[in-house]
Amino acid sequence: MIAEVIVDIASSETDKIYDYLCDDTIVQGSRVRAPFGGKIVAGFVMRLKEKSDYPVEKLKRVYPTSDELPALNPECLALAEKLTARYRVPKALTLRLFLPTEMRTGKVRELTKNYARLIVDLETISLPKTAKNQMAVAQYLAQNGKTECAILNKLYPGGVVGLEKKGYVEITREQIARNPYETLDREDKLHILTPDQARAVQTVKTDNRTVQLLHGVTGSGKTEIYLTLIADCLKAGKSSIFLVPEISLTPQMLAQLRARFGKNAAILHSGLSAGERFDEWWRLRTGEAKIAIGARSAIFAPMENIGVIIIDEEHDSSYASESAPRYNTFDVAYLRAKYNGCKLVLGSATPSTETYKRAKDGEFSLIRLDKRINQKPLPEIMIADMRREVRRGNNSPFSGVLKEELEKCLTGGKQAILFLNRRGYSQTVICKECGYVAKCEACDVSLTYHRDEDCLKCHYCGAKYGMLSACPDCGGKKLSYAGTGTERIVADLKKLYPTARILRMDNDTTSGKEGHYKILKTFADKKADILVGTQMIAKGHDFPSVTLVGILDADMSLHFSDYRSGERTFQLITQVAGRSGRAEEKGKVVLQTFDPENDVLRFAIGYDYAGFYENEISLRSAMAFPPFSKIVRVLVTGEDDKKTLETLREVFIALEKLYTDNPDKFLFFNKMRAPIKRIQNKFRYQVLMRLCDTSVLPQIYDACAEARNREVLVSVEENPANLS
Repeated sequence: MIAEVIVDIASSETDKIYDYLCDDTIVQGSRVRAPFGGKIVAGFVMRLKEKSDYPVEKLKRVYPTSDELPALNPECLALAEKLTARYRVPKALTLRLFLPTEMRTGKVRELTKNYARLIVDLETISLPKTAKNQMAVAQYLAQNGKTECAILNKLYPGGVVGLEKKGYVEITREQIARNPYETLDREDKLHILTPDQARAVQTVKTDNRTVQLLHGVTGSGKTEIYLTLIADCLKAGKSSIFLVPEISLTPQMLAQLRARFGKNAAILHSGLSAGERFDEWWRLRTGEAKIAIGARSAIFAPMENIGVIIIDEEHDSSYASESAPRYNTFDVAYLRAKYNGCKLVLGSATPSTETYKRAKDGEFSLIRLDKRINQKPLPEIMIADMRREVRRGNNSPFSGVLKEELEKCLTGGKQAILFLNRRGYSQTVICKECGYVAKCEACDVSLTYHRDEDCLKCHYCGAKYGMLSACPDCGGKKLSYAGTGTERIVADLKKLYPTARILRMDNDTTSGKEGHYKILKTFADKKADILVGTQMIAKGHDFPSVTLVGILDADMSLHFSDYRSGERTFQLITQVAGRSGRAEEKGKVVLQTFDPENDVLRFAIGYDYAGFYENEISLRSAMAFPPFSKIVRVLVTGEDDKKTLETLREVFIALEKLYTDNPDKFLFFNKMRAPIKRIQNKFRYQVLMRLCDTSVLPQIYDACAEARNREVLVSVEENPANLS
């Protein structure tokens, strides 16, 4: 038999099918060990055939790994082929998406342990008086049953081995599943669908369109609809994929899934240990677990016979991959939904403009949930005009109305959430005497001061620097701190409310697998009064005692030079406001801004998504921005500035010819430095295009694939989430 193998080397030079001899233990999708270039490398079997075009005597033989099942099922192989063709990347790179990294590199295996079991009656055992440890082990096993050998060896050294030799004990080796988030609460509440929820479930089942957009206000019960759809899939013997945008949301959702579906739920995300990720992946591959829950990468879960794919908070930018292949999660989910003939359910209180237009145009089914499940009104949003606060001499990050409402909230024994999408103590350190700004040596960005660690950090490459005692340029001692971060907010709150219990949730406080979960659990258990955080607290969380939300800088994302800045601001405000008043007591939101007349804020205050959408779509249409065009960025990065520029010129010449030959398909075309000129010591240049006809996309990918080399990376991004 001949195996067609892709070797696990992500290089265009080796990106081809190689024929190998194999035995009948190897099947399509198997991982193999293949002799290649004088060494043994990992490979994937794409297909099997009877004959090769090459002489049999020249073919080498591949050998199977220890996998009990082929690592890649037929759907994964078909999907990998499509992604490779779509994004013009080496096949090995797309195949890697379907496997845990440590499994692929052989650094993790099943966890197994030896267990001892007494196989005779205790009374029949005959031992010499000197064999005290053997008798102790026998008595222990008679009383406690099968026990891990490591425990017995620690208690009674040598006893197990002696009993096994005499035939009194049987030792077996068993696989142990590493269980992430073992301590999650698992209380399943009574779940009776409201008429609106029941109607939504029925529509998903009966509508003949593949994509269903569930547009429900915050607190409208979208999660219960998801769980009902998953339950129906399980009854029908089918599996499900459930995606959430943030790792911080996965434990909360996993707890609900485990409470209702037990061990059927498995979690996949980058925060797990290598062993946990492998074991959860393997449970999904074998079918022991039929529900995959996780962030973006869980869309590649090794499921079969999928009944529903759910993408919660579908508008979130984290669903776009920022490394090759730069896929959009929706596109992959759509391919899987079509392959399995199942429904793809998108959920959001603030759908992306592109998605909502497709639903309005009838391409997707549109299901609306306009009321909260508890029939309570959405929280009142109060505007705090920070211009007036400054004129009154208030230079603190808290407006008068926010301090007043915080006082009421704390006095009443309720909880509050304060949102600021900037971590650290202050955004920049500036010398007042010469204007020097502390910048990262490897990136073209200013450093952020973190007072807890008394250091300066780069939020792009993670580098740390000691805090300055004087300006390195002029020696001046007058250093000022500009821009407030979450760390400083907590410090200021402690001065204002010394008895309040305050938690901070951002990238600096959530390290480790359970970092997010521990903070959220503490707050949910009412062991804290105020939660201060970045956007990871803005979505999906349900805290019944939260009656106040403070949005400290609503303008932060409003004035970026990005066509989506208004949309992102509306989404963030609506999402974070939705954390308030989710139980019996009415919620309040204080929104602090220097631009209270802004249209986006006006729509957000009234929770007027329809009004926002009509305003936004008319602007996009007039300016020919997506969804009326497609923005394509070709990003060229490399450590050597000269070689990076040479590659840029090569790419630009090829693309310029395409532009010249097809001027009617382009609205904009130009090359330039990237806004952030250097990150992690890599120089960055870009070619920006706006297309009114996407038929030239394959040629753009081809031109960039040809220009790639070992020293310079050339990547293509479609409607990039971040243009910096």
